[in-house]
Amino acid sequence: MTNHVYTPKGVCARQISFDLDDENKIHNLSFVAGCNGNLKAIGRLLEGADARQAADTLKGNLCANKGTSCADQLSKAIYEVLGQA
Repeated sequence: MTNHVYTPKGVCARQISFDLDDENKIHNLSFVAGCNGNLKAIGRLLEGADARQAADTLKGNLCANKGTSCADQLSKAIYEVLGQA
């Protein structure tokens, strides 16, 4: 299992951390700052999920007028790790 840390841009969260196992399943997803309850829920929902599928689902999700969201930034982090940045 490998740990990945990403610094999101344009959102309230200051850091995203997650592990990927050998099958690219997400584990231990956490956010620093941001909407605490919603981001904890995302972590619970994605525990054990396929990383590519999760990134495809979350890509383009927007928050207010920011042009991105914590979920969208998570998709960018996952794509970066998978070599699709």
